[in-house]
Amino acid sequence: MLSDFSFILYWWILIFGIGVVFLPLTFFLFGNFWDRGYAFAKTLGILLVSYAVWLLGSLKIVPFFTEIIWLVIIGFVFLNYLILKYQISNIKYQKYKLKFKSLVRKSWRIWLFEEALFFLSFLFWSYVRGFQPDIHGLEKFMDYGFVNSILRSRYFPPADMWLAGENINYYYFGHLVSAVLTKLSGIDSAITYNLMIATLFALTFVASFSFGSNLFFIGKQKKFGHLALDIKYSLEIRNLKLEILAGLLTAFLLTLGGNLHPLWYLLKHGSYQGYWYPDATRFIVQQFGAQDNTIHEFPIYSFVVADLHGHLLNLPNVLLFLALILTVIFSGSLSRYLVISLLVAIFYMTNAWDFATYNLVFGSLVLLFNYLKYKNFSKTFFQTAKIVFPVFLGSIIFALPFHLNFKSLVGGIALADFHSPFWMLLVLWGFPLFLTLNFSVYLIKQRQFNKLNRANFFVLTLLIVSWVLIIFPEFFYIKDIYIHSYQRANTMFKLTYQSFVMFYLTAFYIIFNTIKFLKIKIFRFFFIVFNFSFLIFILLIYPNFAIKSYYGLKNYRGLYGLNFLKNLYPDDYQAVLWLRKNIDGQPVIVEAVGESYTDFARVSAASGLPTILGWRVHEWLWRGSFDEPAKRTEEVREIYESNDLEKTGYLLKKYNVSYIFVGSLERQQYPKLNEQKFASLGEVVFTSGETKIYKIN
Repeated sequence: MLSDFSFILYWWILIFGIGVVFLPLTFFLFGNFWDRGYAFAKTLGILLVSYAVWLLGSLKIVPFFTEIIWLVIIGFVFLNYLILKYQISNIKYQKYKLKFKSLVRKSWRIWLFEEALFFLSFLFWSYVRGFQPDIHGLEKFMDYGFVNSILRSRYFPPADMWLAGENINYYYFGHLVSAVLTKLSGIDSAITYNLMIATLFALTFVASFSFGSNLFFIGKQKKFGHLALDIKYSLEIRNLKLEILAGLLTAFLLTLGGNLHPLWYLLKHGSYQGYWYPDATRFIVQQFGAQDNTIHEFPIYSFVVADLHGHLLNLPNVLLFLALILTVIFSGSLSRYLVISLLVAIFYMTNAWDFATYNLVFGSLVLLFNYLKYKNFSKTFFQTAKIVFPVFLGSIIFALPFHLNFKSLVGGIALADFHSPFWMLLVLWGFPLFLTLNFSVYLIKQRQFNKLNRANFFVLTLLIVSWVLIIFPEFFYIKDIYIHSYQRANTMFKLTYQSFVMFYLTAFYIIFNTIKFLKIKIFRFFFIVFNFSFLIFILLIYPNFAIKSYYGLKNYRGLYGLNFLKNLYPDDYQAVLWLRKNIDGQPVIVEAVGESYTDFARVSAASGLPTILGWRVHEWLWRGSFDEPAKRTEEVREIYESNDLEKTGYLLKKYNVSYIFVGSLERQQYPKLNEQKFASLGEVVFTSGETKIYKIN
């Protein structure tokens, strides 16, 4: 643990430094937040540095080298210095001209508190990952392979490690962010994979805190005009106890909360004996004689299973986006709209489903705002288009280098064959339904619909969009290769994941306002007991089951993620280490072809070297057709088993193969393996036990 702590500390210092560099820009964007958006500085900085590096590499201006990343950071240091100078000379709040040093003097305690939240949550999840650090199982090979391929890339798009000769046709920007931080740190990617999971956990926790506390703070404002902070009030922590409480509760609920499945299980079985935590994310099953395999995950499940997927990589970015559009309601400056456009573009490159989702959120927010302002449909439409269309167009331009090299995985929209029973939907979304009904009654009783304050307006928009995202997959699904028993899986998964995020971000704002609304003390008492002693307790039971089940928490194993390979395939592990140490660039290797979610393609995933074909079904999904994977499957078989030396040589030349890997899985997959011919085609450059690597002459 002591050696791991040195990695943890160094990684935190690196991210802390990036956050400090971007504080002037963060303060500029979040001047309406009582903490000035400090919690979002790290996410903003990491994204802007990564985007600049990606853009330079995509336009083939400079290669993806560590020195280039540092030069980009130096450029942003200069830019933020200029922003800082501007702020020092121009900053004004409610007739008080406040010097920047005064702002720091009054704010440092809350910034220190948020930094402590980040570090402690980062340390906590790093420690948890240390009990099960293996980059093994589910789709970790895919995510790890993306990162390693990007680390070897000079320019972008990066090579597809599982389809030699092609580029990655997937949303890889989040993996590029991981690669940028890995290059900056100089730490082995087998360790930074787990540090990145812990970083996402910490960024989510502290961003949720800031969002929840600022939403509650903004809710105190009575008018819908420009939000002007009272410095004497807002920067005194003793006056912000409820904001801090709301922020902490929001952070715990969003980062660790589950749905009502544990409660349903207890009511049905009378105990939690035999409870299996993944069932909460795969609840809707057998209907109408067919298997309706749906997925309805949420953040803590993603953190527990630790696949470095786009929806998890994009989670802190989503929180940054929601916080930023909360400020746009009050001050829609051009600079904020540019950052919003850039964030939406990054969504497209990180998790494309979020591109559609948060365009909908932003468009709905602007539309509802304009309707309440003008009460005229034509003027509402015109004013909305004037804002939304340029932001959308800007996002397309920002993401254009990615888009030009990307073929969509979507095959259109179709009517769903399956529908969820209402009682199952109540198990999944009963808590958000309870919140929505409470909030609706609150607005009606307060006669707030026609004169919403800022926070109520924002919360109402998020609730409306969240329910749209839940209802949509009950009637439609986005077509991909899983058009039969898994037809609704991706659609429900990616849309309702964001519903969960928006519901739980607003939960305590709704609860606190409902408590204030209830005038009769006995009603208020029972409402508090019901929420904090029952529903919240049930929602937070889930991480106890999930963490203990997945991690055990008995045998700390460290943060190095490739020990599973060392234990299961010790000779292959030594060969992978040799490849990582001795091979530069991305020459093509050949290894056994296998099915998804198996141990096949472990060499390409762990080394970042492209192979002729890796996980077949994943390439089918990414390419939209099984023709190429089917053809390559047989060609790899011929390379290993054919007695025809000329045909083997032709296939090796066709795919520009430099190395042939012969390990335990190759011998298992190809029982007629003809190893003698490899000696005539090249030479053995590595041997460990029965594992060999041949270099082709």
